Amino acid sequence: MSWFNIGEKAYLMLENGKIFEGRSFGAKGTVIGEVVFTTGVTGYQETLTDPSYYGQIVTQTFPLIGNYGVNSSDSESEKCSLSGYIVREWCSSPSNFRSEGNTDNFLKENNVIGICNIDTRQLTRIIRETGVMNGVITTDNIYEKKDELMEKIKAFSVKNAVKSVTGDKIYTYKGDKVEYRVVLFDFGYKKNIRRELIKRGCEVIVVPANTKASFIKNSNPDGIMFSNGPGDPAENTEIIENIREIQKLNIPIFGICLGHQLMALANGARTEKLKYGHRGANQPVIDLESGLTYVTSQNHGYAVIGESLDEKIGHVSHINANDKTCEGIRYTAFNARTVQFHPEAHGGPLDTSYLFDEFVETMKRERD
Repeated sequence: MSWFNIGEKAYLMLENGKIFEGRSFGAKGTVIGEVVFTTGVTGYQETLTDPSYYGQIVTQTFPLIGNYGVNSSDSESEKCSLSGYIVREWCSSPSNFRSEGNTDNFLKENNVIGICNIDTRQLTRIIRETGVMNGVITTDNIYEKKDELMEKIKAFSVKNAVKSVTGDKIYTYKGDKVEYRVVLFDFGYKKNIRRELIKRGCEVIVVPANTKASFIKNSNPDGIMFSNGPGDPAENTEIIENIREIQKLNIPIFGICLGHQLMALANGARTEKLKYGHRGANQPVIDLESGLTYVTSQNHGYAVIGESLDEKIGHVSHINANDKTCEGIRYTAFNARTVQFHPEAHGGPLDTSYLFDEFVETMKRERD
C-alpha cells in the first residue's frame, strides 16, 4: 500500500512570506485563497464539498486524509467550492467497503489544487497565533514568481460568495411521507439539511438566495429554513433586507450558520470576523437555557456579537464554551430561532439534531 504522494513539487506561500515546500496532488496550477484549518478527524469528503468553504484554502489538522476513499453518497453539494486543499499525508490506496475512488482523482475531477507532505501542525500554529491570512498554492517554481504572487495574495479577498454558490432554480424534494412544507433558502446549503427535513416528513422547496418574500407567501409553507453559506454576512445587503420582509409573514423560521448571522443582521445586530474561526466536528457549545454542553460541527469565520442584539427582539440562547461567542439566538419578537453550529452534522456528532425535531414541533403547533 502506498501512503504518500510522490508527485511533483508544490508550494504554499502565506501572506506573511512563509513558504512551505511539499508535493502536489489533485489538480495542478496556481490558486489564491484565505488559508483556514478544520479539526475534523473524519468527514473530509463533506469538507471538500461544503459550499461554506468558497474562496478558502482548507488545511486538515488530522494528519492522514483519504484512508477510506470517496463515494457518490457523502458529498454535501454537486461540486467543490473551496479554492485549495492542504494535508499532511494522503492515502493513495483507500480501504473501505463504500469507497469508489481516492482523493487525488476526486480533486482532479473537481479541479481543486492540493498540496501534501508539509508540516500542517506548524501551519495551524501560525494561523492560531496570527490569525487567518491569505495564501497561494502553486505547482510552479514559487521563487521565480514570489513578488508577483505576493502582490496578488495581499490584494485577494473573498467576494460575492453567496452569489457564487447559490442555485439559480427552484427544486422540490420529498419522501414517502409528507406532513409539512418547508422553504429552504440556498445560501450554499448542505444536502444533509434537506435530508434531515425530509426524514421528518417535510416537503422541501429549495430556493435561490435572492428569492423574494412574495414567492414565499404564495408557496404557503409551514416553515422557512435559512441555510449555511460562505463569506462575510454583512456583504449580503439585499438578502438582509429581504429577510426583514420574510419575518413579517409570521411563518416559523430556523436559521443555521450564515442564516443565523443574516437574520441577526436583519434585526440590527452586528457581526465580527473571528481570529481563526470555528471549523471542525468537535466544537463545544453551551445551551444557556438548559445548562447542557453539546459537541457540535461548525464551519464559520464570522460570529454575531450577542450583546448587539436588542433584548426586545431576542436573546442569546447558546455560546461557544471556548471563546464565549454567540452560538444561537431565540427570537421573542417573532417565531424564530437560529444557531451558529450545524445540527445536521454531516460529518460530525448528532448531539443537536433535536433542533430539527423542535422546528417540526413548532410548525405543528402553528398549524394546529
